[in-house]
Amino acid sequence: MLPQQNYRPLGCAECAKGVDLGFDFTMAFQPIVNIESGEIFAHEALARGLNNEPAGAVFKHVNPSNQYRFDQVCRVKAVKLASELAMPSLLSINFMPNAVYRPELCIRTTLDAAERYGFPIERIIFEFTEAEEVVDIAHLRGIVEHYKLQGFKTAIDDFGAGFAGLNLLAEVQTDLVKIDMTLLRDIDKDKRRQTIVNYAVRMCREFGVEVIAEGIETYEEMSAVRDLGVELIQGFYLARPAFQALATVPPERLARN
Repeated sequence: MLPQQNYRPLGCAECAKGVDLGFDFTMAFQPIVNIESGEIFAHEALARGLNNEPAGAVFKHVNPSNQYRFDQVCRVKAVKLASELAMPSLLSINFMPNAVYRPELCIRTTLDAAERYGFPIERIIFEFTEAEEVVDIAHLRGIVEHYKLQGFKTAIDDFGAGFAGLNLLAEVQTDLVKIDMTLLRDIDKDKRRQTIVNYAVRMCREFGVEVIAEGIETYEEMSAVRDLGVELIQGFYLARPAFQALATVPPERLARN
């Protein structure tokens, strides 16, 4: 259990300024694109330093004593900036499952921020990464179920490269699954990767779960996952994260060669 003072409630304005963290940061946004319609499905909020330093420069300051506060501040900063940018799509926010001690209390920060900044909660996705070892699967399942009841969408991030694998998919029912880039790298040249991703897509489809292919870096990779029935794509090939801004996707990147 973290020290009680780390759970002191903060208002949206305090969270937006990173009060109690001892460091400050901001956000970049990377689009998730429906390559069939050409529309931006969502923007993922990614932590950045105040001078656009990479996420690693921010996360080096995060530790067990402040991860709860950091998780809360991330939510508010993402919602506030998305509202200021008049983001028309869904907003995807990463959360740290092990930092959420009681979902009904932790979610209040997001609900308050959505109301304060006028961003609809039904346009917010909460992602949790499979790369973070979840201490308590039942607790995570409770978080996801509570968030969905509140009207938020949920997603498993980095699927296929983390701790729990298929067991996590069986235990936790999210709206979306993001297939990790390590399974997609050079997939156009690798029959084994094609087979694994094909079965993952088919399995998710039977569960009623939408699939996002993340980390796509080439036209050939995008074409290969498109052939497997994946429409939602994220990666440098389409757009890099835009610092405190919304990225645009060149139309020619979506065209079939």
